[in-house]
Amino acid sequence: MVLILGAATGAGTAAASASSPVPASVAASARPLGDVVPAPASVRPDGAAYTIGSRTRIHAPSRSAVGVADYLARLLRPSTGYALPVSRRSGRGGIALRLDGPQWLGSEGYQLQVRGSGIVVRAHAAAGLFHGVQTLRQLLPASVERRTRQPGPWTVAGGTITDTPRYGYRGAMLDVARHFFTVAQVERYIDEIALYKINRLHLHLSDDQGWRIAIDSWPRLARYGGSTEVGGGPGGYYSKAQYEQIVRYAASRYITVVPEVDMPAHTNAALASYAELNCDGKAPPLYTGTNVGFSSLCVRKAVTYAFVSDVLREVAALTPGPYLHIGGDEAHSTSAADYAAFMDRVQPLVGRYGKTVVAWHEITDANPVPGAIAQYWGTTGNEASVIAAARAGTRLVMSPANHAYLDMKYNPSTKLGLSWAGYTEVKDAYDWDPATFLSGAPASAVIGVEAPLWSETVVTGDDIDYMAFPRLPAIAELGWSPAATHDWEGFSERLAAQGPRWDAMGIDYYHSPQVPWPAAG
Repeated sequence: MVLILGAATGAGTAAASASSPVPASVAASARPLGDVVPAPASVRPDGAAYTIGSRTRIHAPSRSAVGVADYLARLLRPSTGYALPVSRRSGRGGIALRLDGPQWLGSEGYQLQVRGSGIVVRAHAAAGLFHGVQTLRQLLPASVERRTRQPGPWTVAGGTITDTPRYGYRGAMLDVARHFFTVAQVERYIDEIALYKINRLHLHLSDDQGWRIAIDSWPRLARYGGSTEVGGGPGGYYSKAQYEQIVRYAASRYITVVPEVDMPAHTNAALASYAELNCDGKAPPLYTGTNVGFSSLCVRKAVTYAFVSDVLREVAALTPGPYLHIGGDEAHSTSAADYAAFMDRVQPLVGRYGKTVVAWHEITDANPVPGAIAQYWGTTGNEASVIAAARAGTRLVMSPANHAYLDMKYNPSTKLGLSWAGYTEVKDAYDWDPATFLSGAPASAVIGVEAPLWSETVVTGDDIDYMAFPRLPAIAELGWSPAATHDWEGFSERLAAQGPRWDAMGIDYYHSPQVPWPAAG
């Protein structure tokens, strides 16, 4: 594919104004075709612009495309004021969502063609259509995100975008254990990350401070273990129905939920709920602090594995995605021998319930099962056990804490967040390569990236937004865009154009001085 980003500014609008029925002044005001995040693989500005109007229809001739068409119509109707009916017929003009794209586009790639007569989003699978719609959305004025009628015009520059992802795993993690977030807050975050083609939502469901999902066979986990949070707040947990609602909502945005039940450490909420999980048979008190590494399931007890099996079985039954994340990090109170023995017994349980093992990279200090995925969260890139495991076939999701952790402070004056991995400005989040960060590990072992947001200091939805934006789009671009597009100057310009969109969406983002945000007003 040929990447033509810089040409989008002049050539596309000139061609559009020469041949388009759209007035030249309107066409010239259209956003340059490649001015989106993540950067597309190929951008070819050409021909006339198209303006969405009162007679525009959305055509979805394939049944599998109708859901994406309905999503697009619901997105555009409030701000445009147009009816934008969805038709099952092919039709001419308007916006067509077609599932006749070539197979090489894969499950997530798409082609977006804009002509004076209309817009066609073409993909091989429905997820590709959805990602193409996110690109189309960003090519429209930022005011399209508002929920009241706006003046427009709703013009898209002419040309063709052809786009496929660099990595198949592009994740965001939300820690609902340190502080609990409601279903509505999680769904809002799902909508925000979907805009940037994130396709995995990792939910950190248990920790020392709280257990956040109902388990029928061990009911005190949620009722008692979920009754508090960092700082002593009321906590909370998801009923099975609520968790399934989150899973369905994520699926409607083509996002797979990756549930994490952390073990053998980060388990004080479970240990406080059931005394028999402790080696001494005594339940510790509930914990509302932020220290780590002090808790451990009792590796030698048979009841531990009955507990783990029950929990994994119930969570697996609620989760249609292929993954179960079993944590495995910071097990400072578990000996190396006990840690390895625990993982040797627990990993096969994940397979028994039809899922793939995901664990933090400490799993490589034990014996990762074939097919396991290690999530790297270190800062140096030289951990010998991780590199050796990658060479032996363990797959990697890259989340280096000094680049990808969204809970790190931006600078010393940031009111929220931690700083144990350093300060992480937007450029720090962007300027690294997932394929080469681990020195000596094969690039082929890396299957994707993830941006974790831990919640020791994150309490509200606005807190989530402030810590995630603008860094999450930086990680999203590393996961989606070809390595050849990586360019801080170009990214910072495209990122700046997202600011008015976030304003329209009500996202309380950090106004980094590294980004040339447009002047207010």
